[in-house]
Amino acid sequence: MKFAAVLNRDGGTLRTTDLAAFSDRMRQTLEAAGHSLSIDVVAGKDVVEGLDSAASRRAVDVVLAAGGDGTISAAAARLMGKKKALAILPAGTMNLFARGLGIPQSLDAALKSLADGGIIAVDMATANGRPFVHQFSVGMHAKMVQLRQGMEFGSRLGKIGASAKAAWATIKNPPAMNVTLTIGKAEMTARISGIGVTNNLFGEGHLPYADNPSGGVLGIYVTVAQQRAELVKFLFNVARGKWRDNEHVEIHQADRTVLKIHSGSRKFRAVMDGELVRLERETTIEIRPGALNVLVPTSIAEAKAA
Repeated sequence: MKFAAVLNRDGGTLRTTDLAAFSDRMRQTLEAAGHSLSIDVVAGKDVVEGLDSAASRRAVDVVLAAGGDGTISAAAARLMGKKKALAILPAGTMNLFARGLGIPQSLDAALKSLADGGIIAVDMATANGRPFVHQFSVGMHAKMVQLRQGMEFGSRLGKIGASAKAAWATIKNPPAMNVTLTIGKAEMTARISGIGVTNNLFGEGHLPYADNPSGGVLGIYVTVAQQRAELVKFLFNVARGKWRDNEHVEIHQADRTVLKIHSGSRKFRAVMDGELVRLERETTIEIRPGALNVLVPTSIAEAKAA
């Protein structure tokens, strides 16, 4: 296959990686497996342009994106509904979509697993037509990301520390939003502290990512927790993947949901795949089954085919 690689040199572990040496290993590994490869190393501000270029090349079979969840989400958005496949080299802090696909978390191990991997179709989701691969969220998560953006950090550990500080600040002053959520024919109106709508249901007992990336459903997680002790327990359970152990979380699933914001939306934002976006008064979120072709390790492709 013909690969076009886009490496975000400002993304996570790539900041401290010898990209010249790693590019050489990429060529050796993929060419030894019979593939061809072109590589573009770009700054974070140029990632979208680089991905657009790679996705538009007719001769390319696989766009290989290396970076954090934001980079991977941007790559997936450009390949949604197309024949070209996405290959992921996880270089971010959490790499949640890559984890759900069974891709090893070190760059070299991921590369080796993809060299003889197979292509499968997995789901994407859209919020008012805008694609995402992991999660759309409002309330607590959005406030945490907004607070973290105002902090300085230069490493993966620094980002984790900033996230912890932002989480504590959010617990001390949690958001409260009046919303109406339509799920199928049911409609609920509530004052919530957070809603997460995910591309397939999160698995239990691990970080928040989907065990089945082609399950064909949205996961809808609603929390009304407001007291400090409730919020601490909620975030602790989220980190451990113990969603169903928390009495302050309602879990639903559907192929479509509509979120209406009744609170003053000017002060609120949403998060899509880790990136802050403008929150509309009304957001329609839908699952897009099989909308993305991805290159995954052979064991995952074989399990999918079985």
